[in-house]
Amino acid sequence: MKSTSSKRMSPTAPDLPPLDSLDRQIIELLKVNARLPVIKLAKALGCARSTAQLRIKALEDAGVISGYTVSVTVPRATPGIRAMVLITIDSRHESEVVRALSRRHEITKLYTVSGRYDYCALLTTESTQELDALMDKVRAIKGVATAFSTILLSTKLDRPD
Repeated sequence: MKSTSSKRMSPTAPDLPPLDSLDRQIIELLKVNARLPVIKLAKALGCARSTAQLRIKALEDAGVISGYTVSVTVPRATPGIRAMVLITIDSRHESEVVRALSRRHEITKLYTVSGRYDYCALLTTESTQELDALMDKVRAIKGVATAFSTILLSTKLDRPD
């Protein structure tokens, strides 16, 4: 029987192979620029083009690299307000709070966080008035103790996950 300690453990893909340093470097470089030519990738890694190409193919075949993506800048009719909302909850109502927040179309991401707050929600509204009304609705959710918002001004770096 194979030892599970040699496998990379993940909740969505438990059978992925372990990654070595070169694999991780390839993934990080492709996260920054998925269209990076293999020859430039190999040069950045200090390895042969064929090595980089074989490693990428192996990562794809193993399901470690599941696809490549394109980021598109679509101009909006109105710029919109992007905000981060830090939320503290009563843990007895956690599932209800998460369910209620998940129903809000303005919330695009919801993270659990450590520290003073329990959750961080990223959201977009059309105006500060809409953000203010949304904050009132978030604070009214049973189990939300506090909610603090901060408006995001500009993006200096945005890499894919």
